[in-house]
Amino acid sequence: MKKILIIEDDQNIANVHRNKLVVDGYQAETAPDGEAGLKLMRTYQPDLIVLDLMLPTISGVDVIKEIRKEAEFAKTPVIVFSNTYLTNLVQEAWRAGASKCLSKSSCSLNDFLDVVRQTVGASGAVPRAGAAVGGVVPASAGPPAAGFDAAFQSDLRTAFVQSLPATLYALRQGLLGLIKAENEAAQLRNIHELHRRVHALSGNAGLAGLAQIAHLSSAFEALLKEIYDKPKSISPSTTRTVAAAVDFLSLLFDRAAQPDRQDIPASKILVVDDEAISRRAIVYALEKAKLRSVNIEEPAEALRLLEEGEFDLVFLDVDMPGMNGFELCAKLRALPHLKKTPVIFVTSLDDFDNRTNSMMAGGNDFITKPFLFIELTVKALIHVMRARLPAKRPSAG
Repeated sequence: MKKILIIEDDQNIANVHRNKLVVDGYQAETAPDGEAGLKLMRTYQPDLIVLDLMLPTISGVDVIKEIRKEAEFAKTPVIVFSNTYLTNLVQEAWRAGASKCLSKSSCSLNDFLDVVRQTVGASGAVPRAGAAVGGVVPASAGPPAAGFDAAFQSDLRTAFVQSLPATLYALRQGLLGLIKAENEAAQLRNIHELHRRVHALSGNAGLAGLAQIAHLSSAFEALLKEIYDKPKSISPSTTRTVAAAVDFLSLLFDRAAQPDRQDIPASKILVVDDEAISRRAIVYALEKAKLRSVNIEEPAEALRLLEEGEFDLVFLDVDMPGMNGFELCAKLRALPHLKKTPVIFVTSLDDFDNRTNSMMAGGNDFITKPFLFIELTVKALIHVMRARLPAKRPSAG
């Protein structure tokens, strides 16, 4: 029987993956952190190690390095779970010796099992039928019953939805602490707590099949990590974006129990900025979330495009020759098909007058230069996803 070690600090996620493996006939054990995982590895002698890169105390990358230092495990396959927005971390994992990298927010249990089979082969045992999340798997032989996966997914989603009010409360408390923080140390404590919560949210939402929550949480997690790692990037702009992400997550939580499609919507975004470097930066940030965009230098040409077609989101620089961003926004708001299209101003000015002017011109949001790529990505996802949300169904009774 093939043996698999799962190193994961979220016990729910660890148990769900362990049970999935045991149902398929593998032997699986879990460890809550890197230090415990390395210790268990030496006695358990796994054929495969599954590792979350975001671990307490010892990072996942350092765990891989320690694994590869030991001759006995130098060639043991290591599958890592990561955040697709943390590209530098994923690259570090590859360099350290990871065998495969999977997206924690979008890799289904069946996808995970397929990768395990491809990596170490079949389990070499008769699969067991039936399992409960975090519970004991019965030893009855035979393949899982028809519909078992669907029922299992439904149970996961139900349990996840029931946990959301407590998650939202924790996120709002973390946000309140960040807003009220009187010094950098207090800000970082609250950002760290928010990051810990959002990291768990991303993985659990992915397991529950709630792709929109998982996708936004994944980007939000990357933003929180960046501002934690770079405290100088904590600003009124990034704090507003953190608040907007928590606010929109609360809306997605409220709809999580509804049987809506959970696909990430396709998008068409217009970027208008006379500075080539700024346009490329915005397009790059959008591409990180696989959001399609058209970028234009001349405001007059942008207005012609707006008159001819629909866009899901518009980014406007404020200071442009011929027609500034406020003027262009006022003109697009006069077009019937663009009255409700979200508009985000991109400006180097973060004063009260500019914020007021952006709202008066019909803007929905603004971001200040220089901006973090991932901050702009989070803002774009929020506005595109919000605009595509179906009307909420009335509650029964």
